[in-house]
Amino acid sequence: MINNIDTAAVEKKGYLDIEVPSTTNLVEEIKKLRKEKNAVILAHYYQEAEIQDVADYIGDSLGLSQKAAETDADLIVFAGVHFMAETAKILNPNKKVVLPDFNAGCSLAESCPPSEFEKFVKQHPDHVVVTYINCSAGIKALSDLVCTSSNAKKIIDSIPADKPIIFAPDKNLGKYLIKETGRDMLLWDGSCIVHEAFSIDKLLELHKEHPDAKIIAHPESETHILKTAAYVGSTSGIINFAKQDDAQKYIVATEAGILHEMQKEVPNKILIPAPSHEDNTCACSECGFMKMNTLQKLYLCMKYETPEINIDEELRLRSLQPIERMLELSK
Repeated sequence: MINNIDTAAVEKKGYLDIEVPSTTNLVEEIKKLRKEKNAVILAHYYQEAEIQDVADYIGDSLGLSQKAAETDADLIVFAGVHFMAETAKILNPNKKVVLPDFNAGCSLAESCPPSEFEKFVKQHPDHVVVTYINCSAGIKALSDLVCTSSNAKKIIDSIPADKPIIFAPDKNLGKYLIKETGRDMLLWDGSCIVHEAFSIDKLLELHKEHPDAKIIAHPESETHILKTAAYVGSTSGIINFAKQDDAQKYIVATEAGILHEMQKEVPNKILIPAPSHEDNTCACSECGFMKMNTLQKLYLCMKYETPEINIDEELRLRSLQPIERMLELSK
């Protein structure tokens, strides 16, 4: 029990299930706790808008990793998914890292179990192992280098041309990088269900309705989606492209949470989410894991400092090395 909180119950459920009075101003309480606890709130672009609005920093995987490495806060509150908070803990072993919902996972990370990947790596001992940051600490520990969608080409290009490469876990990002770098990489068969949910037929139909719109896409999307895009890049890259480009309308093929911050950056431009196969309320592709975090869960995890991310020290040290190599190359 910590602060009268049943930690076993938290571990079972994944978050603090405590009733908060309806009169509570969650945003104001979060701001107070941030000051009292010397906390920093890091939020991914795919989080709910109200979480993005209260965060100290909003970013993609690379930006969040860099902020996590630089912070002087005592408490890191990571509004994202599990592997992101885990990365923050790897970089900050002496700081407390909390995640609003411990069960906020990642379909891509889960598509690459460490035990299976270890066998795969051992079958190809001469290969340099590069893994996309969207993976568990166990996978990072088996890697030579880690990359994000922002710096993946740079990381691949840093490897001598005569060295064969394993790239994991995202096969779609891997295929895109093979085209961009000219390297014939061995790919792990993993993918993100959010970025594979876009419907090419619906996308082309939508583009017919908006012929003046440019399609911009994240490289985790399938090849046939990327072929339609005027620009392919990371979440931060997509935002920067829209800021610098002359077009006034964009169809955005990535998780729809990006539109909140993106619209702030380009208030006079029209942003349309790319359509998914599924007929849902937003007709777009949303990550259910990212949306497991709520403002109330964020408030409670700050107040009680749980669920906390902890990593075995030996695993942490092994997974730290490829991340540090990435951060050094990304300067």
